[in-house]
Amino acid sequence: MKSLAWLTFLIPWFTFSSSRGDDQTTTPALQRIREVISSGEQEVRVVCFGDSVTGLYYHSGGRRAYPELIGESLAARHPVSKVTVINAGKSGHTTTNGLGRIQQDVLVHHPHLVTVMFGLNDVAKGNIDLYRKNLVEILSKCRAAGAEVILCTPNAVSETEARPVAKVAAFAEIARSVAREWKVPLADVHTSLETLRTEDPEAWRLSMSDEIHPNLRGHRRLAESILENIEGTEVSLSDSEPVPDPLAFTVERLKRNLPVKVLAMPPFDTFASASLSALHAGAQVSTTNWPVEGLDRRLLMKDAAKRVRPLAPNLVIVSIPRSAGASDTEEFIRTQMWIASNSLAYGKREWDVLVVHPDVFEGRGSETDRTNDARIRTIVPAQDLPLLDRLPEDNRPAEEILRDWIARHAGM
Repeated sequence: MKSLAWLTFLIPWFTFSSSRGDDQTTTPALQRIREVISSGEQEVRVVCFGDSVTGLYYHSGGRRAYPELIGESLAARHPVSKVTVINAGKSGHTTTNGLGRIQQDVLVHHPHLVTVMFGLNDVAKGNIDLYRKNLVEILSKCRAAGAEVILCTPNAVSETEARPVAKVAAFAEIARSVAREWKVPLADVHTSLETLRTEDPEAWRLSMSDEIHPNLRGHRRLAESILENIEGTEVSLSDSEPVPDPLAFTVERLKRNLPVKVLAMPPFDTFASASLSALHAGAQVSTTNWPVEGLDRRLLMKDAAKRVRPLAPNLVIVSIPRSAGASDTEEFIRTQMWIASNSLAYGKREWDVLVVHPDVFEGRGSETDRTNDARIRTIVPAQDLPLLDRLPEDNRPAEEILRDWIARHAGM
């Protein structure tokens, strides 16, 4: 098989034991993979196998989830490496679903390494004994095909009827026990996020898109746990990196002389077209108003769910006024995240979304506004979305701030 091309000479120590043993974080196979990544002597193929937490969906911004972050980190840390990371996550899938597609979605790629993260849907739809049995079968199939496995616990969640916290914890313990018994490297993402929840509840909340799905900030914690197994050392990923190419879809259409559809909340609905048209002679830009007057955050969240995806715009500008209040901190966080999440395509990113801080179009907030104003600056990057903000010394009108931001990021 292709995956064994650079492993055949090391088969004597590339052993996969199914006997019980102590926790083992580095196997001979993983050590060899680590060496090849570092040296760049051969390609290394990694498949990340799982459910919607693994796949590319709006929860993490539709552009990157932990598999993509793993690929970015390995490329940055090992510039000579030849690592290909394949995302094999599918929404709603259990380990039973995974076994049904493991050949066509995982083994067909002849991977050297497979990360396996299932459990949240098994908690809701399956039983714990079947979960254990399926994990062992997935592990056995991967190793029989010549791939090493990093087994991941399901991530920690908030309490829901379908996924009680205690039940998710029990399934996580099953993953740990399988890793111990089969001497498989373990990425304990459940413990990582549970520890964050205990030590800093708001940081935990701001790392979750909803009750069960991490946002990009949470995905960095997942990626760190897996990377520490691959690298054999502690890994820390920055939460403050800028969003790359925030106008990629819009600019591509402008360059190809295709019409650009903008959906914008006030006041940006009145001047977004002009700001974009200035980039390209003959640009065809139309802007649709997204009305917000008289709507609170809960209504805006529901409106976003109905309005944006059917329109399939090329650029969405989200500017939630402070007057669209929230009853408490949780409602503010949830609605801020979900108005933006509902402005994205369901799966992979299909259009651009720009979130505007109220400082830009309403000026500095009052003393009572400052806590939530600060939360916006944490929430938006955690969704892998750009935030248009006003610097303290900047007194320009919103129209000029938008125009300059577009010109700076368009690259035209």
